[in-house]
Amino acid sequence: MNNIARVKKNYTFIKYQKLITVSVLIGFLSSFLAISLKHLTEHYEEILLNKATINGFYFILFPAIGLSVIYFLRHYLFKKKENKGIREIFDTVSQRKNGLPLYKIPSHFINGLITVVSGGSTGIEVSTVVASATIGSVAQEKENVFNRHKTELICAGVAAGITALFCSPFAGILFAWEVISKKISRTFLITCSIAVAVALGFIYFLEEKPLFTVTLNGWHWQAIPYFILLGIVAGMNSVYLTKCVLFFKKRFGKIEKHPSRIFIAAVILSVSLLLLPQLYGEGYHAIKENIAHSNDLTFTITLAMTFIGIIILKPIVTSATLAAGGDGGVFAPSIFIGGFVGLLLAICLNTFFDAGVIPLNFMILGMGAMLSASIHAPFTAIFLTCGLINDYSLFIPICIVCLVAKYTAKIIYPFTVYTYQPKPVL
Repeated sequence: MNNIARVKKNYTFIKYQKLITVSVLIGFLSSFLAISLKHLTEHYEEILLNKATINGFYFILFPAIGLSVIYFLRHYLFKKKENKGIREIFDTVSQRKNGLPLYKIPSHFINGLITVVSGGSTGIEVSTVVASATIGSVAQEKENVFNRHKTELICAGVAAGITALFCSPFAGILFAWEVISKKISRTFLITCSIAVAVALGFIYFLEEKPLFTVTLNGWHWQAIPYFILLGIVAGMNSVYLTKCVLFFKKRFGKIEKHPSRIFIAAVILSVSLLLLPQLYGEGYHAIKENIAHSNDLTFTITLAMTFIGIIILKPIVTSATLAAGGDGGVFAPSIFIGGFVGLLLAICLNTFFDAGVIPLNFMILGMGAMLSASIHAPFTAIFLTCGLINDYSLFIPICIVCLVAKYTAKIIYPFTVYTYQPKPVL
């Protein structure tokens, strides 16, 4: 009996030793991938957007070229298989025998980069998540001892990738739990914590900055009713985004010829970008510009129509981008739309009801609320929003709007883009 106990103890020690080692490797590779993709995307998106701003013809040219290049890469290089975003991770986690193939790393990295820099109205977050998850999946396949821990290693890659993108370790771990794993085990905590710790070391060593630079001036308890209103409005908008994506995917799925899908999507994107250049790419450039002037904006018909146009058109152009084969998801669009929803609501409240709310605060809160409602992950959204600005002074209001938005959306429509399952055709 003593020998058996000793053997089991040794096996357990070796297993966790290997898990720790591979978690360090996953954390490093996932962080490197996420930060590389982020900086490449920011660099080339800025260059191409500047060119398109000077010459509007590029708003027509870039989306068509980008979607076409992605199609040919997928057809001739990536085994003719479409990227399905986070759903690929769900399918892998639910089926013990299947894993994410290695080609998913370059496929999502390259296609995600091309989609955003060419004007596709989505973001690199989902591309990063799936590519990082693939690193964990491939690591699991290399050692038989990890067969029972595929989900945990996939989650480690996802957690490290999110941490590197948003400088928020809590958001990384919570996203892996709320969206991917749905449960917590000792192995989950060990692998994710180690991978996230490596990611943190990586971003501190490289001196990565938060996505948005803001200076907050606190908040007032009297504004809580307005926070609740913002959560409700954001929840309703998230359902509109979800419905748009599902509708376009269904309609585009009935178009047999892929060039026709690309043409229709390119036309939708081009017209929208010519009307509202803020919709180009993930749109963070427009968020940064409005953050800088948020507290100085006053209500005008032009401003209101611009913001309403952005809020209405962003889900449409995002849906067209994804339905035509672009790589990405609703992560960045949710943050983008939420920022404009919050800012518009604050300006209207101050103008028509003399509410005295702080527009910048509402802009930040709107980002978290919309993300929470779109992916049904309020705790991820809470910490990710704080990570976006590297400031926790709005923690309580963010908790309020994220929870209200999530449950508002769930009451109206119980599915997200990631959880919706189409009814089988009889």
